[in-house]
Amino acid sequence: MRIAVAKIDKYGTSKSGDTVEVVERPNGGISVVLADGQLNGENNKAISTMVSHRVIGNISDGVRDGASIRATSSRIYAEHNGDVQSNLIVVSADLQTNTILISRNNPIPVFIISEEQVDCLSADSEPIGTRADISPSIVELPIKPSMAVIVFSDGVYNAGRQKSQNPDICTAIEALIEEQEPTAQEIADFLLHQAIRLDENRPNDDMSIVVMSISPQSIDRIRRMNVAMTLDM
Repeated sequence: MRIAVAKIDKYGTSKSGDTVEVVERPNGGISVVLADGQLNGENNKAISTMVSHRVIGNISDGVRDGASIRATSSRIYAEHNGDVQSNLIVVSADLQTNTILISRNNPIPVFIISEEQVDCLSADSEPIGTRADISPSIVELPIKPSMAVIVFSDGVYNAGRQKSQNPDICTAIEALIEEQEPTAQEIADFLLHQAIRLDENRPNDDMSIVVMSISPQSIDRIRRMNVAMTLDM
């Protein structure tokens, strides 16, 4: 299994409002959280960090993904009286059930590659924190070799739309996988660069892409993690 992340800040800003967190599941597997945060309608890094940490903390304690999200939503609603909200997606590879769990509180669709087909999950869902008792939209799929789950923030999905461009993300992914067998990082980088170009190299919003892919086979049983980040020197 591979998890790849590609991010860029909104043009003219130095801090992204998006947060990506990864955690090992206590009963085997891994979960990745992508959250943005808004306070009184403005992007807020502290909110996205708080939301992701609370969800990750619950999952680390053995709480199921849906219950983790509901508890986090109820807590921030109680603490902030609905002034805080967060778009949130949690993707988990649960080795206890041998399934992929995709939990969405985000109107942005999720794309799934399986058996060389690209499917789109776009069921209705709403951000957390705006009211009590908000539940995620949850899809559970059996883990299959060569499948991949692609999630991204609204900055990627809305790229180019201010210029009346309507990119077909599904078609772009299909074209990519037809030409080659891209790695998780190559998929993330391809989609991010496409979004940046659509915004004429000046991203109108924070852009984040997360790809979780299942390798067809493993060479050994060693778990590895690689992290790369640009530093302002």
